[in-house]
Amino acid sequence: MDPVLFEEWMMTGLVTILIIFMGFIVWDLAKKSKAGRFGSFILFFVLGLGVAAFIIKSVVIGLIESGAL
Repeated sequence: MDPVLFEEWMMTGLVTILIIFMGFIVWDLAKKSKAGRFGSFILFFVLGLGVAAFIIKSVVIGLIESGAL
């Protein structure tokens, strides 16, 4: 297997696991701090912005490498 391909798969998989784990941490934090619906929404919204930035970065890099941009 090509090391570059292996690294790409592992990064995608491990970052996905990290995002799921961070979601659990945020949920636990919201529950223990009794943040309520609005506070929980804000916490997950900020986490979602980070996830969206990671996805957008991957898409833009893919477009640049394919020559579409």
